[in-house]
Amino acid sequence: MFITFLRFAENRMAASEFMAAHNAWIAQGFAEGVFLCVGSLQPAAGGAILAHEESRDAYDARIAADPFVVQGIVTAETYEIDPKRTVSALDFVKAAA
Repeated sequence: MFITFLRFAENRMAASEFMAAHNAWIAQGFAEGVFLCVGSLQPAAGGAILAHEESRDAYDARIAADPFVVQGIVTAETYEIDPKRTVSALDFVKAAA
């Protein structure tokens, strides 16, 4: 399981120009069953992604393909998590680990 923080970078002002492509990239992550949760870092600091069911190399390649990362709108910082305890609704992430 992974958590990625996408923090705004120098090219932050270009976000609106690439928002549609970024949202399509997010939709693809959900459609492929990799993304579990995507949201904004508050206050207006960027975003975060909770993901699973992908190797670290494949996930790193996915993050590198985010149009916001490609355009330098955000920098990505990913942490790998080995889940040990969850609420019952998230038991599936333990099984995937």
